[in-house]
Amino acid sequence: MEKVISGIKIECVKGNIVSQPDITAIVNAANAWLRMGGGVAGAIHRAAGPGLEEECRPLAPIKPGEAIITGGHNLPNRYVIHCLGPIYGVDKPEDKLLADCYFNALKLAEQHKIDSIAFPAISTGAFGYPMEEAAEVAFKTILEMLPKLQNVKVIRFVLYSDRDLEIHEKTLSRLTGE
Repeated sequence: MEKVISGIKIECVKGNIVSQPDITAIVNAANAWLRMGGGVAGAIHRAAGPGLEEECRPLAPIKPGEAIITGGHNLPNRYVIHCLGPIYGVDKPEDKLLADCYFNALKLAEQHKIDSIAFPAISTGAFGYPMEEAAEVAFKTILEMLPKLQNVKVIRFVLYSDRDLEIHEKTLSRLTGE
């Protein structure tokens, strides 16, 4: 699925976040210490190689909602933007903290003149955020920011399963009135 709003393409695809060679920056659903971990963080660190963890070490720890940027190392992407999403039911208010992840990632992308960014569904894995609620927060935040974006021209959501993809497509269609 693809929509163009305010001249910016928003896409939802099923796939692997580390297999987005046409994207300048991918977003890592990081842990506070910016280490390998499981899920998205594990996949990104394995694909990027040990240099990523070395670059991350002095930048940790980060707090829920925060984002930092590093090089892509062995990834096909120039940058990795690391966001610490909230743990659902623990970090409060989780909707604001999750929105901060998307806001801060896009803010970093703008500052670094990044033209394309790919997001996973932040906090929906081990952190337990319900997929429907997470998609709602993500798209509302992004849609609010679109008029302010000067450099970012492509925002891609890379979803792991057919169900996750379907939830994101339906949420985006509903929020854009289509």
